[in-house]
Amino acid sequence: MMYRFNFYGLLLVFIFFWSCKEEEAKSEEVPMETFRDEVKPTGVLVGNSERKSFDYLINATGKIEAAEQIQIVVEKTGYLVELLVEEGQQINAGDLIAKLDNSESKFQLEKAKVDLRSAEAQYQDERAGRPTRYVEIGEDSLSLRDFDDLIKAKSGLLKAEIDIREAELNLEKSVIKAPISGTVADVMVRKGSMVNSGDELCEIISSNQLIMKVKVLEADINYIKKGQKAEVEPVSGSREGLIGTVTSINPKVDENGLVQVTIQLNQHGGLLPGMNARAVIRAPQNNSLVVPKPAVVYRSGRPVVFTLENDEAIWNYVEVGKDNGREMEILDGIAENKTVIISNNVQLAHQAPVQILTD
Repeated sequence: MMYRFNFYGLLLVFIFFWSCKEEEAKSEEVPMETFRDEVKPTGVLVGNSERKSFDYLINATGKIEAAEQIQIVVEKTGYLVELLVEEGQQINAGDLIAKLDNSESKFQLEKAKVDLRSAEAQYQDERAGRPTRYVEIGEDSLSLRDFDDLIKAKSGLLKAEIDIREAELNLEKSVIKAPISGTVADVMVRKGSMVNSGDELCEIISSNQLIMKVKVLEADINYIKKGQKAEVEPVSGSREGLIGTVTSINPKVDENGLVQVTIQLNQHGGLLPGMNARAVIRAPQNNSLVVPKPAVVYRSGRPVVFTLENDEAIWNYVEVGKDNGREMEILDGIAENKTVIISNNVQLAHQAPVQILTD
């Protein structure tokens, strides 16, 4: 009885292992294409690789400045008896800004005039005995004109004439006028105060013409030329962007590897000197192979572009160039006129099935 039981047990174990082996053989016979067909294609949007003119964008920040900005400085010491401007006031070239006490300057001018009359009288006395053609002085011979200048110097007439001009200049310095048209800023003095020669009175800013000075990387400076257009807008974004023109490039690289570029604004659009602004300088590059920027993804730090072939995503390592925010230059890795995947491509695998989305 025991032998019969063992026989049936071994028979059952044999049948179990045989059925498992048969199931395993059946599973191995299923082709891989069946599993691939079961994977739902990833919906993607596509673009094209194309060769065309590519706008390389150079971004920089800086401050808005006035093209003409003049510091008004007091040229003589005295009391400020009149101050005729205030901050924010618009003035024209030649307008009166301030007056200093000129009583001392007037006195010096009157004194110089008296000295001039005395010198003229002395000159006339000396001139009365002048020779008709020339005069012999020792071994030298002087012309009448030279002899006349000698008499003027001896009589003090030349010095008196210079003293008159000096007194007139000092009197003119008592009246301070605007050298340019513009807006008054930073008034530094008060009416009635004592000022000294060299003191700053105010600043005049010609806001009709604004410029912007920016720092550009030395690697980008070869793409910038005088006359190129630039888009300028305040950092705050509170105003619409303006168009400017590159007017000068400083031929020197600073210690940080930056080069100063000056941009002249075609209009001010409410911008004020001192405002922080950003500039975008367009540098067109001809005959570049470009793809939409979203087509480029990075795997292990290397740029990759997926092209579409036979409804599959094909992995391509590429070498990228310049980037303008919308498109990226491709230096090597794919050819032109290829369909490239621009969405849902971050986690795509090589030869993964994809389907083009209409939207």
